[in-house]
Amino acid sequence: MLFFLQSRLSPIYRGPVVALALMLLAGCASEPMAPPRPVHPPINMAVVRDALSMKGIPYRWGEETPHRGFDCSGLVQYVYGRHGVSLPRTAYQMAMALPELEEEQRRPGDLLFFNTTGKPYSHVGIYIGHDQMVHASSAKGKVVVGSLNTPYWSQHYLGMRRPMDLESPEPSEPALQMGHWVP
Repeated sequence: MLFFLQSRLSPIYRGPVVALALMLLAGCASEPMAPPRPVHPPINMAVVRDALSMKGIPYRWGEETPHRGFDCSGLVQYVYGRHGVSLPRTAYQMAMALPELEEEQRRPGDLLFFNTTGKPYSHVGIYIGHDQMVHASSAKGKVVVGSLNTPYWSQHYLGMRRPMDLESPEPSEPALQMGHWVP
């Protein structure tokens, strides 16, 4: 077709028409697309699944394994540790080491802090969505799912923290060192 057009055009137009035709044809050739990046589930949902799998494990003050039991901070430390995130051992230490978040930022995987003993940050649970949390309950004697809408939890609620940027599939470097970080 290009040859046919060339033979019918005057010599003045042949060069520009051929160049235009070549540019249009070159525009049709494109580089192959890069393969899509593998999709990893966000760590927050993996944390929620792990926390929910601990339901029913006995409450044991000072413990931090599914074999011996959990207290509230032991559960949180164990679950996040399985995802490469090092957290301090007690609820109070966790609250002091992690930045505060506004309520409208709350997402599954966030840590919820309460005053249950008359001392600030004496209890911690993992938010799982729909105004519910997983926590090691001394009153129930095991790891349970609890509603944040009960009068008890709403009256004792102090705030929320996020151990890492849960929007990214991989923990950020500061989150991996969170147990050593001081605000």
